[in-house]
Amino acid sequence: MFDPTVLWKAPEVNPVNRKARSIPGLNPINVYGRVFFFSWFGFLIAFWSWYAFPPLLSQTIAKDLGLSQSDVANSNIVALTATLLIRLVAGPACDRFGPRLTFAGTLLAGAIPTALAGAVYNVEGLLALRFFVGILGGSFVPCQVWSTGFFDKNVVGTANALTGGFGNAGGGITYFLMPAIFDSLVTERGLTPHVAWRVTFIVPFICIVVTAVAMLILCPDTPTGKWSDRHLAVQQNLASHGISGAIVDVPGSLTDKATTGAESPDGSGSGNDEKKLGFEAVEPKRPVGFGHEAQIGEQAMLDTARGEVVVKPSFRDALPVIISPQTLVLAGGYFCSFGAELAINSILGSYYVKNFPYLMQRGSGNWAAMFGLLNVAFRPLGGVFSDLVYPRTGVWGKKFLIHFVAVMTGVFAIAIGLTDPNDQDTMFGLVAGMAFFMEAGNGANFGLVPHVFPQSNGIVSGCTGAAGNLGGIVFAIIFRYNGKDYAKVFWIIGVMTIGINLALCWIKPIPKHQVGGR
Repeated sequence: MFDPTVLWKAPEVNPVNRKARSIPGLNPINVYGRVFFFSWFGFLIAFWSWYAFPPLLSQTIAKDLGLSQSDVANSNIVALTATLLIRLVAGPACDRFGPRLTFAGTLLAGAIPTALAGAVYNVEGLLALRFFVGILGGSFVPCQVWSTGFFDKNVVGTANALTGGFGNAGGGITYFLMPAIFDSLVTERGLTPHVAWRVTFIVPFICIVVTAVAMLILCPDTPTGKWSDRHLAVQQNLASHGISGAIVDVPGSLTDKATTGAESPDGSGSGNDEKKLGFEAVEPKRPVGFGHEAQIGEQAMLDTARGEVVVKPSFRDALPVIISPQTLVLAGGYFCSFGAELAINSILGSYYVKNFPYLMQRGSGNWAAMFGLLNVAFRPLGGVFSDLVYPRTGVWGKKFLIHFVAVMTGVFAIAIGLTDPNDQDTMFGLVAGMAFFMEAGNGANFGLVPHVFPQSNGIVSGCTGAAGNLGGIVFAIIFRYNGKDYAKVFWIIGVMTIGINLALCWIKPIPKHQVGGR
């Protein structure tokens, strides 16, 4: 039975890596609750600004800048392209510098072009600006890596789904906030539309900067302290529990079994960056306010130390992870689920205006916002279901869930495409059904990510997140070349989603000899 007190009381923690085994989401005073809050809130603010253009683009901005339908579609594609590149870089950056610094850096870098939205006066300027605003979409990767670093395997699927789901809701909130801010500037402040839409972007700029600075001041890198000290802390925690032996901080290959012994896999001593320490070296200081320790076995503690502590990436070690079939499964699933969500989020307001012209800009925007806001409930459900099946079926159950919800997403997308509803109840009902499985798929996908090459979580998260953006670009291009025939693209997305997931369903969820993550 669920104990509601876990939502605010200090959690039990893994004795090795100090990851929490519950989510105190209602207690921002507790360090785990505080990191949980900034993980989702930082991504929500970023997503809001990243998608701040579409609610005003098809009518207000298009009229002001003289944009064609193709110009609008091209700007949507450009925004996703930048995010794809940033996510590929953000993954290794998280493994090297830590997710907190990567997160804050991404937010601050994306805040600058957000503030410069008012300098756009032609289509070329719009394309350039949206490209650089797309940096904010890359914040998803450190959001998930940071969350993974603070929550243990029994709840990490739920934690990642909640942070991702609440953050993704920024794509819905923007459809409420941007038109509302714009309307207030026009009606209450007396600004012309030409000026008002430019001033509107100052609001997300301020929110981004405040959030990034607060994140840096109020939150730690890891549950054990500084990112650079994470291996030392794990070794000291093992020693404090009387477990003898040695672990290798940087395995020779991220896909190999961890090596034990006093030397590195190539026979040399430890490198300068991360030194191997004897367990008898230092008695660790016990963290204050980090909850009570959970009871786990000695072998589980060793597996955690050897296989689940993130290591600094090198190209030689990262390449086998990037091209592995297990990473391909995660990338393929996210390509379909999050990729489709991004592309649909960009055109849904326009689709509603086409089929229901009486809704106009604000009414269609409000209904389109529901698609993004459903992430608050539906994406977390994917993570919760993933954690529920894990104790009974292991990682295979998590993988099956990804493919099941993907096939159901495809079914609903095909239904929308074939019927092209002109009845509001039918349209909104089918979109909500599709959103349930699509957004649950996002949550289920990142419920499995922490289990696959856990010592390279940033690389796996970056590749998976980038694949979602690649899907968004591909689907946006399909929308681009089908004009206003939105229904046709929906059934194309449905067929592709089903086909890709059926093609990947046979692959094992984690490598055979992987240590940790099971």
